[in-house]
Amino acid sequence: MAPVHPLLWRSLRVFQVYGANTDVGKTVFTTILCRAANDIWKKEQTTFLKPVSTGPGDEADDRHIERHAPGVDRTTLLQYDLAMSPHAAAKGKSVPSDKELLSKIYQFASRKASHGPGWLFIETAGGVHSPGPLGTTQADLYTALRCPVVLIADSKLGGISLTISAFESLKLRGYDVETILVFQDSEYNNEEYLKDYFTAYHGIPVASLPRPPARLDNRDTDTKAMSQYYQDESRSTATRSVLDHLNRKHQARIERLESMPGDACKQIWYPFTQHKLISPESIVAIDSARGDFFQTLVPRTGSAIDEKEPVLQPSFDGSASWWTQGLGHGNPSLTLSAAYAAGRYGHVMFAGAIHEPALALAETLLGGMKNPRLTRVFYSDNGSTGVEVAVKMALRAARLRYGWAANADIGIIGLKGGYHGDTIGAMDCAEPSTYNENIEWYNGRGIWFDYPRVKCVRGHWVVGIPEALRADLGNDQVFNHLSDVFDIDSRESREQHAVYEDYIERRLSHHIGNDRKFGALLMEPVVIGAGGMELVDPLFQRALVNVVRRSAKLFGSYPEADNLDPTSWTGLPVIFDEVFTGLYRLGRFSASSFLKTEADISVHAKLLTGGLVPLSTTLASESIFKAFESDDKADALLHGHSYTAHAIGCQVGLESVRQMQSMEKRGEWDWAKDVDWSGSPKSPSNAAKPEVWSIWPWDLLKCISNQTQLVAGTWALGSILAIHMNAADGLGYKSTAALSLQRALLDGNKEEMWNIHSRVLGNVLYIMGSQKTTKDDISEIASRIQRALTSH
Repeated sequence: MAPVHPLLWRSLRVFQVYGANTDVGKTVFTTILCRAANDIWKKEQTTFLKPVSTGPGDEADDRHIERHAPGVDRTTLLQYDLAMSPHAAAKGKSVPSDKELLSKIYQFASRKASHGPGWLFIETAGGVHSPGPLGTTQADLYTALRCPVVLIADSKLGGISLTISAFESLKLRGYDVETILVFQDSEYNNEEYLKDYFTAYHGIPVASLPRPPARLDNRDTDTKAMSQYYQDESRSTATRSVLDHLNRKHQARIERLESMPGDACKQIWYPFTQHKLISPESIVAIDSARGDFFQTLVPRTGSAIDEKEPVLQPSFDGSASWWTQGLGHGNPSLTLSAAYAAGRYGHVMFAGAIHEPALALAETLLGGMKNPRLTRVFYSDNGSTGVEVAVKMALRAARLRYGWAANADIGIIGLKGGYHGDTIGAMDCAEPSTYNENIEWYNGRGIWFDYPRVKCVRGHWVVGIPEALRADLGNDQVFNHLSDVFDIDSRESREQHAVYEDYIERRLSHHIGNDRKFGALLMEPVVIGAGGMELVDPLFQRALVNVVRRSAKLFGSYPEADNLDPTSWTGLPVIFDEVFTGLYRLGRFSASSFLKTEADISVHAKLLTGGLVPLSTTLASESIFKAFESDDKADALLHGHSYTAHAIGCQVGLESVRQMQSMEKRGEWDWAKDVDWSGSPKSPSNAAKPEVWSIWPWDLLKCISNQTQLVAGTWALGSILAIHMNAADGLGYKSTAALSLQRALLDGNKEEMWNIHSRVLGNVLYIMGSQKTTKDDISEIASRIQRALTSH
């Protein structure tokens, strides 16, 4: 099934009517609006839609519209006989999924838009948080439709509080409340307070109308009285002013969306972008985002405007918004966590202080890592600065242990293509590359090992040895399943690591023999991210850690105690940059577990806050921490920023991590571990192998890997899919080999009106799901990828 579409057309003004509570007059106000719109815009169609209705059919709201707003089209999609909350009334009945219900709403609205200009008022049931048929509250159920809201206030005693609470619930979920309507009541006079409140604090107009006449016993007399009321109020200045306001807001929204790419091209300086190569046409305007999808402006294909075509379309967030998104855009629990911390703390000073979110998150991370070495958490603002902190920690510890001078030239040991951020210190930890070759202060400080890479080629998993290393490491190795590649114990029992370790020792001895000093081993475990989405042979990375840890005498002179604490660092401090690969991106809490080894320092960000706010943590061992202890403050770790451990980020991080841990415990990814999906046959021997899984199906990988004229290889792990295109230009990051595939996915399906937004790294196109991406969505996206490749 196609993703949920937003409801925005040039021809059709769509507004959703919410009530602050039940029995506040939603249907009365909606009838007035429908009748007035139908009278004013006589050549257009006005429509009333009730997605879910409960109670006897002859008392349904659409019947009320039929009686009192003649000429207005009206439809109810789901009618349940019992007059109670939809989730209760629907028990035992045929109930569509939330996605199916939203699809029905979109299809209905789309048909109306195709008939020409008009108005569509969608009336909800009960209050803002009244549950839908499956129990999802309406405030959460309807967010992806991205409808502007007419909120009906409660004019009764207690109504002020209910109305403000309803508004805040909608606001927290990204709804645009365009106007508020309320009945006049001389006893409580809520309308006066609400007008002042919403005008002063939110700039939202509040209109009040007289109450309808009291219900009369005689049905005909009652109907006549209500008809007169509707006639009067639909022609009132207040009602017409409301409709004029809604009409202007609709037009202004579209005009703003369409002007944004051009304005951005003149005013925004984009990251990682050569501005000489972009134009307004290449800039994607994002109206909103929900779940795994952006809602993006549909690009024009010519100068003519089709009023009946959608203005917005869903776009799958294929880069997980630069690897950060994990729990869905607009996740209400993360939003509420942020609001809670903002309301409780705002931002508070952290040095020499503590607050609950920072302490609770630190405890959760240290417990989740299950790494006995790690005891301390240092907070910073993003992955790059988190790595800089880690490097400062490691270099100090190594310098003091080996007695080097403070001005000694100390480098790091890393991997080719390893990239750790864009601040100067983090850049110096990477080999010369496109990212840093034109940076004036760049001074690469270290050595970088080339390594075997893992790809699926023609349906087999190949550990490919770079040509330059074959004399040392031998030829490629072929495995039947990816779990075989990650079966560290079995491979070590066959002595496959020995050739790696011998090579590493020889290279290190060579560099140290040339008077090089090294203060840390720094690498991204399992996957090299920005350096080309390379899946590294985990056995090589483990071998590198083992060699570094047992080679203290190689790095310097230090008498190591016989009873050295097993959690203390040896050789050199080992830093794992898990900014990208950690916190379930690869299917596990920590990517280090794939290597069956532990870091002395570990850096985390991106998924740490589920994709909502910036935050980074650098976890360190006690032996690293103690290197900074001294009677002199100058010896402390003098690093920080104004928003260190900001309570909002810590509270969101705590909620994010706990959610993902709960998902793992509940088995929410078991579908991706299924034999039919993963392609790994069940057998007694496989039961002992490490659990390696992906949300991307084996059938997709097998298909891609056999497109050998186009594809050099592919791999998938956790939520990541990487497609390495054959690159005749050989330009690496500058390669254009993947751009045509990226364009095909962005063009999407013109009939279903949705596409896939992705990023490329030179000849590599990668697509990333979130930790909440569904099997159905992955299946649909996988089909799109296959079609794009086979028609390439």
